Amino acid sequence: MSYHALHERRWRLAIALTAVVAAVYFGFILLVAYAKPTMGRLLAPGLSVGIVLGAVVIVAAWATTWIYVRWANTHFDREISRLKSEGGR
Repeated sequence: MSYHALHERRWRLAIALTAVVAAVYFGFILLVAYAKPTMGRLLAPGLSVGIVLGAVVIVAAWATTWIYVRWANTHFDREISRLKSEGGR
């Protein structure tokens, strides 16, 4: 694999994970704006659907970051090292 191909793989993964985070975030914002009764529904005293979904947004951001870091550490770094040892071919 060349530097260019590796860059393209990294770029595709970054765009996909960015799209996931954006969809989760903007989905949450749209629910806040247009589904107020649903978001305000209590699941337990002091715990609403909105609070749970807000936590899901945060966890989704952490998860996508973890996915990227895991991929970079297992694939990207290994390929970069291999390409450097081959002289960048």
